[in-house]
Amino acid sequence: MGVEAKKKMRQGSWYQRVVAHVIATDVANYNAMVRDRKQALISGLHGKIVEFGMGAGANLSFFAPDVQWLGVDPNPAMFPYVEQEAQRLGMAVEIHEGKAESLPVESDSVDAVVCTTVLCTVRDPRQSLQEVLRVLKPGGRFVFIEHVAAPRRTWLRRQQNLVHFVWRLYADGCCPNRETWALIENAGFSQVKIEHFRLKLGFLGPHIAGFAVK
Repeated sequence: MGVEAKKKMRQGSWYQRVVAHVIATDVANYNAMVRDRKQALISGLHGKIVEFGMGAGANLSFFAPDVQWLGVDPNPAMFPYVEQEAQRLGMAVEIHEGKAESLPVESDSVDAVVCTTVLCTVRDPRQSLQEVLRVLKPGGRFVFIEHVAAPRRTWLRRQQNLVHFVWRLYADGCCPNRETWALIENAGFSQVKIEHFRLKLGFLGPHIAGFAVK
């Protein structure tokens, strides 16, 4: 059991600390909504796993005990929450401060990459997906659950477009109207399986879940 931080851990800015607290507080509520999907997608993964946008460690409890888990997040204020959850689970983890667009991992070295409600916030989702492809071994799996744009020309999509600018400022860069499924489908994976579903979360309700294979 243990936690290893590859970079000197910073406390983070006041904004980063607030974001970390909000995310950690809401973990249980969101996990309850998607628990079955997370269990189905994550529990069968084995080997070396990279999770980018690891947040407060909301997914740690879904991983098999034998995985080698490496978490990447740009917000160092998240790290204490991940440490606490890893210690609770008796799980050895490795933490890096970094961004999805430049993962601190060697090419063709990872069995699976996981992200949940992360691609809505990254500055360059296309580059992030190319990083996923770079680090995955051939046949490796990318697993995701994301909130996404509503269908075009619907009232919900218009609502997402209206709140887009303010929401990004409020929610750490989150884009409520990003067509993430199209980005994944066009990223260059050999196989993609995506399920569309909706949660009772207002304009954040439209979701996708699934996996893609390198």
